[in-house]
Amino acid sequence: MTSSFSELALIEPLQRALSAENYHTPTPIQAQAIPHLLAGRDVLGVAQTGTGKTAAFALPILQRLVQPRVAPAAKSARALILTPTRELALQIDASFRAYGRHLQLRQAVIFGGVGQHPQVAAMARGVDILVATPGRLLDLMNQRHVRFDGLSVFVLDEADRMLDMGFIRDVKRIVAVLPKERQTLLFSATMPGDIASLAQSVLTSPVRVEVTPVSSTVERIDQRVLFVDGASKRPLLAEVLRDPAISRALVFARTKHGADRIAKDLERSRVEAAAIHGNKSQSARQRALESFRSGRVRVLVATDIAARGIDIDGITHVINFDLPNVPESYVHRIGRTARAGAEGIALSFCSAEERVLLRDIEKLTRRKLVVIEDHPYARSAPPPAVARPQQPAQAQPQRRQNQRRGGRGGRPHQGHAPAAQRA
Repeated sequence: MTSSFSELALIEPLQRALSAENYHTPTPIQAQAIPHLLAGRDVLGVAQTGTGKTAAFALPILQRLVQPRVAPAAKSARALILTPTRELALQIDASFRAYGRHLQLRQAVIFGGVGQHPQVAAMARGVDILVATPGRLLDLMNQRHVRFDGLSVFVLDEADRMLDMGFIRDVKRIVAVLPKERQTLLFSATMPGDIASLAQSVLTSPVRVEVTPVSSTVERIDQRVLFVDGASKRPLLAEVLRDPAISRALVFARTKHGADRIAKDLERSRVEAAAIHGNKSQSARQRALESFRSGRVRVLVATDIAARGIDIDGITHVINFDLPNVPESYVHRIGRTARAGAEGIALSFCSAEERVLLRDIEKLTRRKLVVIEDHPYARSAPPPAVARPQQPAQAQPQRRQNQRRGGRGGRPHQGHAPAAQRA
């Protein structure tokens, strides 16, 4: 395994930028993927967020774009990175700027929720690197503000989340207009059948790079469950957050309304909190993220889709206020902590109605969650798991649709502080 970035065949300006970022040792996916990408191979990467995959594709792309350097044509992009959310698009754009600080390449980021005019202006002269979300990109393509006849590299990031969010049809429309001669990279945390078929259609003789399988991503995380009546979850959360060891917590709610309500309840309990979900404006979401990142806000309450791509160091706790309908989402949620080799704690509140969801999570992760019985709102005994009712085939799409409405964040107070008042 490569032990240093200096062992990789990266040009000096990239090595200098990595040193400035205090990056010295590549992660497993970087060590595996970068040599293949520098050689021009297509790559299928199976990796969770937090494994370093952005640098794994950004560094080779930056090197390719300057060897040789070619001026982009008007309205065109030489490299396209397609990603599902605005937050992730901004983070990837920032990473390219940091790694390419000495290369003088032009780049732009395109996403919805804001006016299109600055994005149209950024594309007018053409860019070397374009990071975009599918919906807004299609809009600008249809208005003829963006073209791809000069494209040489295409990255499809978070492909499984694209599927969850209903973007696969948009992705296929975009892929259909890209040049056939290109290098393609596809990254996905999981590999359901639809994504495997998509990968087969867009990749040519790809190298498969797989790190951190689902069954082992959660090994460093201390996972616990608290059985509680649904009506007692909010006061329990306030009680749990009394623990000063919870310095930065990400709390997951199933719905947008639920996320707002939890944040307001926490504020009433004098816990600094903010909510982030799809109904928030882009500026409001960025303010909430920056407050959480800087420490002005201790707790961020999120839905699943809004939290996808949040890459913030130092999240000590993930609290599942609501258990997710899909067990894979549990792995994505708790993966927000224990990043970059750190440890983390994941707490899950489980009502009687959610026992079947807990069973599915434990089956996927192949481990039983430790039960915390000593808390003020504990049930006398957890109810037995009930069999999941059989769904007819036509009901399956509804379940996936329900899954898209969903959210992510700590260790309960170990003493016997007074229970928080019910909101």
